[in-house]
Amino acid sequence: MTDLPSFEMIKLECADNVATITLNRPDRLNSMPPAMADEIRAALDWMGVLGARALLITGEGRGFCSGADLGGDRSASATGGGANSRKALRSHYNPMLLALANLDIPVVTAVNGPAAGVGCSFALSGDFTLAGKSAYFLQAFVNIGLVPDGGSSWLLPRLVGVPRALQMMMLGEKIGADQAAEWGMIYKSVADDALMDGARALAQRLAQGPTLALGTMRKILRDGLSQSYADTLDAEAKGQYIAGNSADAVEGVMAFVQKRKAAFKGA
Repeated sequence: MTDLPSFEMIKLECADNVATITLNRPDRLNSMPPAMADEIRAALDWMGVLGARALLITGEGRGFCSGADLGGDRSASATGGGANSRKALRSHYNPMLLALANLDIPVVTAVNGPAAGVGCSFALSGDFTLAGKSAYFLQAFVNIGLVPDGGSSWLLPRLVGVPRALQMMMLGEKIGADQAAEWGMIYKSVADDALMDGARALAQRLAQGPTLALGTMRKILRDGLSQSYADTLDAEAKGQYIAGNSADAVEGVMAFVQKRKAAFKGA
């Protein structure tokens, strides 16, 4: 059995082909310094080694992630804070978010409290975002004179449309879990005490699916948001070739013919 790496600011676990990354700075509402982003990036590299077929991300304690933590260097002031923020984004946060987007397994995020700033972007980067009723999403940047980061300027308009994205970004108001679900910003709002069970059940369901096909779907859908219709049609044809040659596709067809539930192996 593969020994899991140890981290200072996150926890990494894997059971039944579901990997779980837990942000682990509960005393700071899991605010994310650059070193935490680096740890998450390093943990993502372990998905294949662990045989993970789905990833679940959540936060320890009463918050998901309260935003970036640059040790007081966040402000874009004459002291060079803006340069520090840009460097942190380009060297730490952005590579982590890109690695998450490029995973070839589905991602579930379980938002168990505040998801603010880059924590909001991170929470919404899952393929399925579940939030407890007491959770909220906040684009807090405007309140301290900054602009959104973590990819939210790209992500939010695609999730909720430009008017609501501008509402979140320019007014800096909290969006509760129920409202987020009503807007279509997240997959589901659930009772706080049902959040983790629901998220784990969903991650387990995805882990039992045709992993290659799910990963290919994930890539085609995300790429399709910034490419032409013709390019997406071509990507679907290529994806169908890849998935169609998998053992899971053979199993899926046989299960259909034999009128039974498919037993996908992730290959």
